Amino acid sequence: MLPVQRKTHSQTRHGRSHHGLTAIQSAACPNCGDTKLPHRACRNCGYVRPGLSVRAHGVAAAKD
Repeated sequence: MLPVQRKTHSQTRHGRSHHGLTAIQSAACPNCGDTKLPHRACRNCGYVRPGLSVRAHGVAAAKD
C-alpha cells in the first residue's frame, strides 16, 4: 500500500531527529591515566579493576 499523502520535508526531518550520532564517552584509566572506554580493559596497561589485569598488546601483566 502507498501512503495517502506524501510526507513533507519537515515531517521527514522530525522523524529522523533521533538518527544523529553520539560522541564516544571515554574515561581515564586509574592505573596509567590513559583514556579508555568505560567497562573495558585499558589498551595501554591492561587494567580492568583492582586485583585483575589482562595482557595488552604483548605486555605481561600479573595478578596483584
